[in-house]
Amino acid sequence: MLEGTMTKSELIAHLAMQHPHLRLPDVEAVVSTIFEEVSAALARGDRVELRGFGAFTTRRRDPRQGRNPRTGEAVAVAGKGMPHFRPGKELRARVNGGQDPGEAG
Repeated sequence: MLEGTMTKSELIAHLAMQHPHLRLPDVEAVVSTIFEEVSAALARGDRVELRGFGAFTTRRRDPRQGRNPRTGEAVAVAGKGMPHFRPGKELRARVNGGQDPGEAG
């Protein structure tokens, strides 16, 4: 298993090694398609839920008054949508060594 940060190309290579019956271009197309579909759904404001993994949503950030760090001058910052990920119970349990933090006690 890979350690540290995994890039998209490393994910594709890892999946191709684990599934040698699939051609590398096919694995690349599948991974790219999944990422593109999740991105497109979020851009439409849809929620994407992958059972056992988690849910992707967008959250709206209201417009606010910011400051230019160089000059200290007040700057209007527009509102915007921000992607948000909420891990599923199974993912949280796996990350925490098999125990869901909500079950610790």
